[in-house]
Amino acid sequence: MTPLTVRRASTFDVPVVASLLDEATAWLTALGSGQWQYPPRIERIIAGVQSGTVWMAKHDQCTVGTITVDNFADPEFWMPTDDPDDALYVHRTVVTRAAAGQRIGAALFNWASLNAEASGHTWLRLDAWATNTQLHSYYLAQGWTHIRTLRLSHRGSGALFQRRAGTTTPEAPKITEVQ
Repeated sequence: MTPLTVRRASTFDVPVVASLLDEATAWLTALGSGQWQYPPRIERIIAGVQSGTVWMAKHDQCTVGTITVDNFADPEFWMPTDDPDDALYVHRTVVTRAAAGQRIGAALFNWASLNAEASGHTWLRLDAWATNTQLHSYYLAQGWTHIRTLRLSHRGSGALFQRRAGTTTPEAPKITEVQ
């Protein structure tokens, strides 16, 4: 596979990100998962784009995914003892179904991990739907460590994972960052 490119999303990408999330939601529904069973929160996508934390992945000029990487440590999940400021956090990572199986998700996580290290952080973290054990297994295979699972009555997410900044998994496509 030729290298992927990753660039910051622009306001023109907001509908593309929403479409990627819609596609992922439909796929998860077909699998019987309740994850992301809400319309994409456009205001959240717009805020991420405006803050420069949403990224678009392309391969051969086609959008194949998106990832949001920021320093927001959800206070319901990450405790002061976790040293939340010593991490970057991954949100809304989606790979289009047409590009599934090409290790694009692994490449995006590798890219985010290297950026976390370059910015002086020790950890890259994420939270996942607490009941999506298939996704948990995927994360473990991508070098993440399960920290704990919280079950909060008002939300579905709560499985917490982290991996040391700078760590990568082998055999993922290389990423070139475009400004």
